[in-house]
Amino acid sequence: MSAAEERLAELEYMLPPPAPPVANYLPATRSGNVMWMAGVGPQLPDGSTITGKLGDGMTTEQGYEAARWCALNLLARMKAELGDLDRVSRVLKVVGMVNSAPDFDGQAEVVDGASDVFVAVFGERGRHSRSAPGMGALPRRCAVIVECVVEVAD
Repeated sequence: MSAAEERLAELEYMLPPPAPPVANYLPATRSGNVMWMAGVGPQLPDGSTITGKLGDGMTTEQGYEAARWCALNLLARMKAELGDLDRVSRVLKVVGMVNSAPDFDGQAEVVDGASDVFVAVFGERGRHSRSAPGMGALPRRCAVIVECVVEVAD
């Protein structure tokens, strides 16, 4: 078991099965040692998805949990692409898009759910730059969609 997977087990995080793309795109693309991960929603292990709009029926805490599941889905996809999460040498950039009511302004706190997972699993290698824009709507009514860019060790 890799160090990253041991850390996941310590945190009692379970990686869901990686979801296949829902349209005409690749789940990950790589050039050299940089891999761009397509955005993923907060899919749970049973295949259901956390849906809703932050500030209109969803709390910041519920959004944080949705973003946490996005990060776990990204980790599952990274493992499927790389075979071993320890090959992630650095999380470089995270973009968390938050399905937001017009007056909701807690996007940064919501996307912390994903950022906190990456830092908890990878330590300093998980610290990253980030954007957390609010969106009027997201595909399939997802509460949050997170994408990231990682550096990969060969």
